[in-house]
Amino acid sequence: MLDKCEKKAVVIGAGLAGSEAAWQLARRGIKVTLYEMRPNKSTPAHTTGLFGELVCSNSLKAMDVCNAHGLLKEELRTLGSLIIEAADATSVPAGGALAVDRDKFASYITNKILENENITVVYDEYTAEDFPENTIIAAGPLASEGLMNGLKKICSQESLFYFDAEAPIIDGESINMDIAFSASRYGKGDGEYINCPMDKDEYEAFYTALVTAETAHVHGFEKNLVFEGCMPVEIMAARGIDTLRFGPLKPVGLWDPRSDKRPYAVVQLRPEDKDGRMYNIVGFQTHLTFSEQKRVFSMIPGLENAQFLRYGVMHRNTYVNSPTLLNSDYSVRERRDLYIAGQMSGVEGYVESVSSGMVAALSLSSRMLGYEGGFEVPKYTMMRALADYISNPATSSFQPMNSNFGLMPALDEEGKMNKKQRAEKYSVRSLSALKEAVESNKDMFL
Repeated sequence: MLDKCEKKAVVIGAGLAGSEAAWQLARRGIKVTLYEMRPNKSTPAHTTGLFGELVCSNSLKAMDVCNAHGLLKEELRTLGSLIIEAADATSVPAGGALAVDRDKFASYITNKILENENITVVYDEYTAEDFPENTIIAAGPLASEGLMNGLKKICSQESLFYFDAEAPIIDGESINMDIAFSASRYGKGDGEYINCPMDKDEYEAFYTALVTAETAHVHGFEKNLVFEGCMPVEIMAARGIDTLRFGPLKPVGLWDPRSDKRPYAVVQLRPEDKDGRMYNIVGFQTHLTFSEQKRVFSMIPGLENAQFLRYGVMHRNTYVNSPTLLNSDYSVRERRDLYIAGQMSGVEGYVESVSSGMVAALSLSSRMLGYEGGFEVPKYTMMRALADYISNPATSSFQPMNSNFGLMPALDEEGKMNKKQRAEKYSVRSLSALKEAVESNKDMFL
């Protein structure tokens, strides 16, 4: 029997990751002190003092377990996630997606946390420049300056503030290779890039759509903070009709094998994984709304049926250089009793943040309660794939990432299956491994 006597932990931040982490620790008998600065001190993005407030969309994305986002939710559901429980209880019709009534959703989480006798909420900003034993930091991408001062000491970096400049990532199988072609500029390399050629009419139609497209709402903390190194593609285009043709869409050094001539403009796609399942649209950092990205970027020849694994964003964000700092359970390498979860850890998205809070809490609680080595999430799960991604020390240019099957360990004989068959195999393999782990660790999941 596990000793649960007088075990104490601290969780900083009551967003999605922090709320999940606090709940998972508390349900295992650990006394949790949960710090949340709202409503006493808010952020430019929040409007309430509720825990788990959704500041953007009310959608937690797909429900189908043969979708990467759906699989991640089912994994969390299998482990008894409070956040997924809240989402299921407050869902609204949204086709194949799990969308929620955002006020009821946050209220559900808040009430559950406040009613839990093992959780003590402190409505105050955490400003101490050190962190006690057994702490999970889950303050989110808008962490306060006071908290960041403490983190800077842990991370040994001059600054933890970054301006995200993320281009969209698309599913490699959705690229129309009857139009696009593989080649490296000037024939150098092994043709790693996929190139989407445009003639003059196609380029001008695309240009017009791009410069007139709707941009996303910019919170107050982001205004007037555009740097040349991460210029949104639509702002670059607004400087002149040929700016992109002399920038990211320059056709020099490329020859279209089908037309046997150099294109008027070329959009290049760069592989994001070694198996070529994910591709980055080079130079397409953007502030366009997600729906406009889908509409405008699908005008690019070869991307008319593109499936977006991650849309592009441009905003101030706060996250740590996780590959140099964190283990795959979100613990800090130099302090195994300190964890960093949520978007600050380098995962991107609502459910991904929940996942990080879950993994951190399971790891911390298993250590506190006497499991030698700690509980480890099975490697074939989406939860573990995300954790492995953010903690991979071989990553040289780290950017946050959503869940997608491109992160998962390859299947045996993967090349003989189509996309749907692979997704089904990923799902079955993941849930089977997870259920086996739960069964083998019954004491933790009573």
